[in-house]
Amino acid sequence: MIEALTEALASHDRLLVLTGAGCSTSSGIGDYRDEYGEWKRRPPVQHRDFVEHLSWRQRYWARSQVGYPEFCQARPNRAHDYLAAWEAQGWVTGIITQNVDRLHQAAGSRRVIDLHGRLDEVLCLGCKRVTAREELQPWLEVKNPQITQMGHKAIMAPDGDADLESEAFTSYTVPQCTFCTGTLKPNVVFYGDGVPKDRVELAYRWVAASSVLLVVGSSLMVFSSFRFVRKAVELGIPVYAINRGKTRGDELFANKVDADCVNALRAIDNALP
Repeated sequence: MIEALTEALASHDRLLVLTGAGCSTSSGIGDYRDEYGEWKRRPPVQHRDFVEHLSWRQRYWARSQVGYPEFCQARPNRAHDYLAAWEAQGWVTGIITQNVDRLHQAAGSRRVIDLHGRLDEVLCLGCKRVTAREELQPWLEVKNPQITQMGHKAIMAPDGDADLESEAFTSYTVPQCTFCTGTLKPNVVFYGDGVPKDRVELAYRWVAASSVLLVVGSSLMVFSSFRFVRKAVELGIPVYAINRGKTRGDELFANKVDADCVNALRAIDNALP
């Protein structure tokens, strides 16, 4: 299967890559879904709940206070390295990633669309200022020492989250914008929110300019990424995939390899002329 996939990909000179959580699991960042495309754990916070309810903001920031420092320890794995190297060689024309970890950039990839935003940034919903997440961490710890003390009990979860449930959330002091006192949220697209239009349009242009699309480590269960597979098929651009288990696009792929991302990309790299 890898041989057939490698042969098919090698016949194209403009490879666009769409990556999901499976690309980062070897870096120690967990994924959300199992091999059947079902949730492994409670779904992440909804955008509307975060914006409208203080209790959800308290829960989010408390768990982030514990989970974010470990999230920051993640480093690119060989999957990221192969894709960055292929870009440097001129084969990969760009990466559209669902991940918010910036590991593609850390590995050296330059043409990357962070489809769902960046966890290393914080956005004010009032004045729209963007600040660094790392600058907020000391403030959270000073204002909420009770959460720091509970951190050793937590189990790390995907994307800087931590499985921590506590009555202490009700007294949690949430951060506010220092410029306008507006609501702060991570600069990522929560479930129930939409990807910015200009980001989507840029991704569509990248799809149209490619000769082949490769999905790496994504179940495509969210429409925000699946639409690019559909667009490629509409344009007559073949779509291939590397992913453990079921995906939403299985019937649209020209070929799919059910394998670990690192192992599959290594095999492809070794087989390239």
